[in-house]
Amino acid sequence: MFIPTRAAGLDALDDFVPRAGRDYARDRNADLGASRNNVSGLSPYVRHRLVTEHEVVAAVLERHSLPAAEKFVQEVFWRTYWKGWLEQNPEVWRRYRREVDEFATGTLPTGYDDAVNGRTGIDAMDAWVRELIDTGYLHNHTRMWFASIWVFTLGLPWQLGADFFHRHLLDGDAASNTLSWRWVAGLQTAGKTYLASASNIARYTDGRFSPGGLATTARALTEEPLPPRASIESDDVGGTIGERLGLLLHEEDLEATSLLTEHPQLPDRPVATAVFGDRVARSPFAVSDVVEAFTATALDDTAERTLDASGRPAQVLADTLPSTVLRWAESEQLDTVVVPYAPVGPVHERLGVLRAALAAEGVALVTLRRRWDSAAWPYASRGFFPFRERIPALVRELVVD
Repeated sequence: MFIPTRAAGLDALDDFVPRAGRDYARDRNADLGASRNNVSGLSPYVRHRLVTEHEVVAAVLERHSLPAAEKFVQEVFWRTYWKGWLEQNPEVWRRYRREVDEFATGTLPTGYDDAVNGRTGIDAMDAWVRELIDTGYLHNHTRMWFASIWVFTLGLPWQLGADFFHRHLLDGDAASNTLSWRWVAGLQTAGKTYLASASNIARYTDGRFSPGGLATTARALTEEPLPPRASIESDDVGGTIGERLGLLLHEEDLEATSLLTEHPQLPDRPVATAVFGDRVARSPFAVSDVVEAFTATALDDTAERTLDASGRPAQVLADTLPSTVLRWAESEQLDTVVVPYAPVGPVHERLGVLRAALAAEGVALVTLRRRWDSAAWPYASRGFFPFRERIPALVRELVVD
């Protein structure tokens, strides 16, 4: 379904743009099975920034007015909002990671094995499990139904559901996935839950599913209070840049050209380039073959496109960080390794370890944050609706101007 290259992502964008206006607003909530013409199918590309949010919104607004494409533009900004919110509340991610690790090393709850293998007896749920495992994708509306049934009908921990999605979804990132599951469970907006119903499922699947026996009440989960919000650093460049600079891309951001253009103090072609993924760090459970294959090909595609000053393609580094990066930096005699800023999540954690290892060898790790994130994230301190009010101004600042 998804070809993991930048070229394929740009083709998908071109194909979708004509439908990004009122057609999308009218039809986007329907899950009609294999037909996906009512949604964009761009999320795996945007998740890895094979295609950037700026490119997507700019292309849509070349064809449609902002009022006409408002619903789609808001969906693009939802991913930005989730990242900005988690950036300011990183303890949510740390708690989730600890809790998944505890489940992985302990006794898994009754019913979990049947749920993740499509044996619940709920026809819709079992079909969605198979679709997710086979394709790495579920319609966004279906993800809400799935999470609601998982938590309130099956009574399973939301953390294990979020982990199941994170290791199977091609577009699953730490913020969007984790916080969406929390929202369904009544944690993200305290006390507000999402309850799936057979009638709603039947309506939006054109009668393909109408599951019986679903929970009729959804009692919100509770948690310990979170610490005060963390601040977002105002500087887009985190660190001092030396003379022998290597560019290290990671699976959170695989588009070097626009990244470097945003930071004109950097050379267009670094001394050396490399790229790595986060397969090992994504989950204590096995990551799906579909996700592994997509990520591996995306890294290869990025390596071919990301040339260094000598015209060499980027090296694809093994998952065994930091040792592979240390060897690369030493062989290229680098004094600085520049990386795109990684939002809170597995790659962010790994870069923290890498920073210390490089510093011990006298090499600086410098982060570059995109203008899109710097402009939007500070407004993600509350709920989405106040953030939504800022979207027109952000579009004018980031796209139109």
